[in-house]
Amino acid sequence: MSGTPSPGPAPDALELAALLCSRVCHDLISPVGAIVNGLEVLDDNPKPEDREFALDLIRKSARTASLRLQFCRLAFGAAGSAGAQIDLGDAQTMARGHLEDAKTRIEWNLPRVLLPKNKVKLLLNMMVIAQQTIPRGGVLTVDQVGEGDALGFRVNATGLNARLPQNIVELLGAEHSGSVDAHAVQPYYTRLLAQACGLKVVLAPEGEAIVVTAS
Repeated sequence: MSGTPSPGPAPDALELAALLCSRVCHDLISPVGAIVNGLEVLDDNPKPEDREFALDLIRKSARTASLRLQFCRLAFGAAGSAGAQIDLGDAQTMARGHLEDAKTRIEWNLPRVLLPKNKVKLLLNMMVIAQQTIPRGGVLTVDQVGEGDALGFRVNATGLNARLPQNIVELLGAEHSGSVDAHAVQPYYTRLLAQACGLKVVLAPEGEAIVVTAS
């Protein structure tokens, strides 16, 4: 008898919603916690230099929380009514606000057009996955694949020590049907979005880069 536990069932709609909520809360805990810490410093009647430090922390953390909320609303939320279309220009703004920083730069090579919301959500989730492959920062290059109803995307991640997370590769694969936790729900959700768009999403190395493709 094998000592390897059998995989649990894939999440149903209710569990998937709960897991995505957990993911969003995880993204917001850090900046919101920093805001609380800053307010506690102000409550203690700090010295002028400590007061300025606390106010700067609150400003930066509030901006980070706002940008993450806007991104999560578009990437994970309803983002309009059923059948709604989303401007790729808005998606670019959200992606830059959430993913670009001192270490990571985005090269956006997509036209400003309206696309079905699930395709835009798919693209943003692909970018989240691509960022995870370059933990020390680098460049995310976003290009179009195909056109018309078959339009898909390619996100090329280049950076020092770019890596291929095997668990994400497995979660993106159609053969994966096991249980999913809050840490794994984002790539699993990306696969569901790709299926809803009639596409297949693949994460694979290309030379020194890691590429996420939906086609």
